[in-house]
Amino acid sequence: MRLGIVCDYLEENWHSMNLCAQMLLKHLQAEHLTSIQAIEVRPTFQWRCQKIPWFGKKRFTYNTDRLLNRFWDYPRYLSQRVADFDLYHVTDHSYAHLAHVLPPKRTGVYCHDIDAFYSLVEPVKDPRPAWYQAMSRRILHGLQSCAVVFYSTAEVRKQIEHYQLVEPSRLVYAPYGFAPEFCITPENANIADQQIREQIGKAPFLLHVGSCIQRKRIDTLLQVFAQLQAIYPELRLVKVSGEWTPTQQQQIAHLNIKKSIIHLQNLQRTTIAALYRQASAVLLTSIAEGFGLPVIEALACGAITVVSDIPVLREVGQEAVVYCPTADVSAWVKTVEQLLLNPTSAPDINLRLSQAHKYSWSTHTQIIAQSYLELIGN
Repeated sequence: MRLGIVCDYLEENWHSMNLCAQMLLKHLQAEHLTSIQAIEVRPTFQWRCQKIPWFGKKRFTYNTDRLLNRFWDYPRYLSQRVADFDLYHVTDHSYAHLAHVLPPKRTGVYCHDIDAFYSLVEPVKDPRPAWYQAMSRRILHGLQSCAVVFYSTAEVRKQIEHYQLVEPSRLVYAPYGFAPEFCITPENANIADQQIREQIGKAPFLLHVGSCIQRKRIDTLLQVFAQLQAIYPELRLVKVSGEWTPTQQQQIAHLNIKKSIIHLQNLQRTTIAALYRQASAVLLTSIAEGFGLPVIEALACGAITVVSDIPVLREVGQEAVVYCPTADVSAWVKTVEQLLLNPTSAPDINLRLSQAHKYSWSTHTQIIAQSYLELIGN
């Protein structure tokens, strides 16, 4: 069976989406080669607007190029390759509009969360312009046309069913895993750990891994760090990935913490794993997540992990992480301060490792592979 793995453009820098596609391809090719020939599908990204010299707004030109590539180039590229594969797997639901040019009965999609559709189901809470809603509606219709829709957590399924986005009979639970680099005692760990210490110094640090989009509540993260840093002046905040928004930059300046923040991007997984292992605590202040990959990655590295008390993170972290009320800065400060004073008050390290190892990319891939074998058999 020839399975086309339809991937995001790398130029969009959605690291978690790229990781999911990469892990699926890797395990399909390593563990299911006798039944499935998995091939990466991704056209070349075309730069247009950013090449126009008099366009001064970098973000505007970049986003315009993104839209043109997503909604013009990618569909035309796929329409010429429909006969190349027996089945198609769209790895990111925000690319589900591509299903419109693919055979619906032979196409599946992974729905990581419902963010792309929130303006349609909750227009009062998430008001968007007409063009954005039209785009979201086309993506949703593509998702709804697919024969199978995979999801990562019971909370995501609950939201899909609540808003009646997809017929429940088409839904398949396929939770994520963590990459092999994320472990407590990897090969060459001392080298990786030493290299990261040379880069960031020897001061204790809190760690956040992820983007700077609104639902990550970076404002809470910055406030919590500022108050803790007033107590522990040597404390640092290491931020991995994401671009600061203008509002976040203003908050950093207002809190006078810029010199205490180390912002790192485009890191290898071995480096991120070293940061997890050495952090005093890993913080995830989000008010919404589809899964929360940094949770199991941090736990797999043995890290003390503090997260927002929301259903999806309760589901993924269970008793292995520490929970704080969303956006309650004083509660976060009190909890993290206690952990800095007494790290042994955190969940036992064996519990952390055990919880992480409940998740596996191999299992994730096995579920997806079996679903497509059943689909083509039918």
